[in-house]
Amino acid sequence: MRGTMFDKIRKTKTEHIEEVLAEYLPKEEGYASKVMEAMNYSILAGGKRLRPMLMEETYHMFGGSGIVIEPFMAAQEMIHTYSLVHDDLPCMDNDEYRRGRKTTHAVYGEGMAVLAGDALLNYAFETACKAFSMTDDTDRVAAAFGILSRKAGIYGMIGGQTADILAENSDSSDITEELLLYIHENKTAALIQSSMMIGAVLAGAEDKYISDIEKIG
Repeated sequence: MRGTMFDKIRKTKTEHIEEVLAEYLPKEEGYASKVMEAMNYSILAGGKRLRPMLMEETYHMFGGSGIVIEPFMAAQEMIHTYSLVHDDLPCMDNDEYRRGRKTTHAVYGEGMAVLAGDALLNYAFETACKAFSMTDDTDRVAAAFGILSRKAGIYGMIGGQTADILAENSDSSDITEELLLYIHENKTAALIQSSMMIGAVLAGAEDKYISDIEKIG
């Protein structure tokens, strides 16, 4: 019974996230339509939508209301998706399938997949910027923007991915517990942290709670 109720709630929340994503995805038109098609193919591949779900739930938990959270929800999923597109490339993991269907580079070619990943990252920040026009409290939006940027970059996800690649090319004796922890904390956990932190920041949570959330993530 509990499992059924949980599944229903999760399904409803996931459907809402899909609606949010659909609102912010680019229209496939013009000379760049092929890369837009590849972007949409990548982000509509499904998945749990865990990061935007955590972001929205944390936002509501701290009393947030309104749609200012939605551009950040979409942006976070775009960032997560771009990382998967690049991770699947022949120069990385060389995966032909993800979630039961062909990866972006397997469908559109390696060059277009690189561009689609690049475009998703850029479009994520363009999307997040829309939040500035949705609230008078632009300081919160700016703070959320900073968290999104830092946790996705060299001090977060990209830093973790860098360490992971170097570890793969290293002797196993050089891979320490400290290194593995760094990889997991940044490659995987950084976007989880930022999702909850952004939700809290946009809701106006106190700094001490935001710090606690970062530790949980």
